[in-house]
Amino acid sequence: MSQEEHILIFGELLLRFSSTGQAFIKDENLARVFVGGAEANAAASLGRWGVPCAYLSRIPDNALAAQALAELERRGVDTSHVLRGGDRLGQYFLLSADGLSKGEVVYDRKYSSFSDLRPGMIDWETVLRSYTRFHWTALTPALNPHMAGVCAEALQTARKLGLSISVDLNYRNRLWDFGKEPIEVMPELVSQCDVVMGNIWAAGKMLGIAVSDGLERSTPPVVYREEAARSAALLMGAFPNCRHVAYTFRFMDNPAHNLFYGTYHQKNGNFNSAVYETTSVVDRIGSGDAFMAGLLFALCTGKTGQEVIDLATAAGYKKLFVAGDFGDGAI
Repeated sequence: MSQEEHILIFGELLLRFSSTGQAFIKDENLARVFVGGAEANAAASLGRWGVPCAYLSRIPDNALAAQALAELERRGVDTSHVLRGGDRLGQYFLLSADGLSKGEVVYDRKYSSFSDLRPGMIDWETVLRSYTRFHWTALTPALNPHMAGVCAEALQTARKLGLSISVDLNYRNRLWDFGKEPIEVMPELVSQCDVVMGNIWAAGKMLGIAVSDGLERSTPPVVYREEAARSAALLMGAFPNCRHVAYTFRFMDNPAHNLFYGTYHQKNGNFNSAVYETTSVVDRIGSGDAFMAGLLFALCTGKTGQEVIDLATAAGYKKLFVAGDFGDGAI
């Protein structure tokens, strides 16, 4: 690990309420509570793996929020930049125990402490001066126009200071409800980034990188890998600052059968992981975030192209067998 690498991760700290296996609306009314959020999940993994990283968010000044933040601190994440203010933590409800069904997430993130951030509230130049990398996700500008403005401030400053900037193209259609489509917001923000992670469909929806017709669940991995290489080449051509693209392919036929594989692309090469298959998922939530953390770990430690995708995919796959949002497995 290079002592010079130090990552700042920006996003919303969330509480997750998930069913223990029974429906919420029954006599049992049982639920488990986890700390999560895509960016916090990535930070938790990096902290566990010994990567110097810090997390920047805004939380209310109360005991519940402090306990949630302590879960990151316990995993080695620096939280000294976290702002206090506002009245509530964002949260979401997962109507299953493991994320293995469709249409099951209900968000409650409006008017949270984080979503009430406004441009000018963070002195990005002072904060970012100590870091070599800045990581954010598409979930943040999805919250409201003000958060898109906050992201723009951060990215412009990070680019000016010479940081490597990474983005996870998380697409959640339930969050983009403030009158703008992702394609109207994301291209300008992503233009500042040199590392882009997501999938071919998110790149299409958010960045206008068209996906070929005829792709479906039965399409073999070799065809999807060719599509990923084509998509990545178009993405790097459209966004000249981008030098690294990584895509995940996660297919859930049913709770008893899941496939997971990934691809990694540079301007001079395309690299593919093995195809992982399992019939015993513990918790599907956060596997993409663990992949993102693995990608950053590999880039920070100077891995070869094949090592990058092997490490990132293995990290994402291992998260399937860890309960909660955080991927607490070894790298």
